[in-house]
Amino acid sequence: MKILVIGAGNMGLTYAEGMSKSKLLKRRNIMVLDTSEEKLEELRKEAKFDIFKELSACVPQADIIFIAVKPYHADGLMMKMEPLVNEGQIVISIMAGVTIKTIKDLTGLKKVVRAMPNLPAKIGKGLTSFVASEEVSKIELLTIESLLDTTGRSILVSDENFIDASTGISGSGPAYVFYFMQSMMEAALKMGFSKNVSKVLVSQTFTGAIELFNQNDLSPNSWMDKVASKGGTTRAALDSMENNNVGELIKEAAFAAFDRAVELGKEKSYV
Repeated sequence: MKILVIGAGNMGLTYAEGMSKSKLLKRRNIMVLDTSEEKLEELRKEAKFDIFKELSACVPQADIIFIAVKPYHADGLMMKMEPLVNEGQIVISIMAGVTIKTIKDLTGLKKVVRAMPNLPAKIGKGLTSFVASEEVSKIELLTIESLLDTTGRSILVSDENFIDASTGISGSGPAYVFYFMQSMMEAALKMGFSKNVSKVLVSQTFTGAIELFNQNDLSPNSWMDKVASKGGTTRAALDSMENNNVGELIKEAAFAAFDRAVELGKEKSYV
């Protein structure tokens, strides 16, 4: 099995690196294509993958074509791919908002998987939700799941609506966490802590809370009740958040990302 990754940006290389460690593949079974000569030269020096600049030199060789380019490149790229593909190939796309129907129409391929990863995939802690066209067999789905799992965990969802929805939760979600962390670090600085101490206070608090949550079956509300005693400091903080409608604002933010993902799928230019 040979895999072609189109796009040597952060996520493309993250998946190439992850999949190279899969028991299903050997290093030289992964091809990477990019148009940046600077990036290609860098990759050639690293000598981890077979490197290409022209679609015609690599697309026909691939069993799975992994598209990891910006959505606004979708039309041009896939139309160039169309005369080079064969019906047995599988396309896996992580282009936000580009639908399975669009990919089918532009490439002529029937076996299409649409996936939504997130940034922690870079350290093997990612979450990728994915959905496949009906032409993808169960055995092929297991192979795809195994490959996606090389960067963390993957979840097969029932339809494309959940890809857009997962964009609002897991895809964009790390930024929400960083936003909350930034606010807490700024509060720590204002209280007089140094920058380094503020970072440790916040990062270790998040790490510890997540481990507690993952190692038990308690809900976030149950954990809040354990931490917050009546009239105490934590209750004062939580009451402030409730009074300022923070919970509803977070939900609105997640739906804003979800709605934008849906809009991207409807916009012809994908900009």
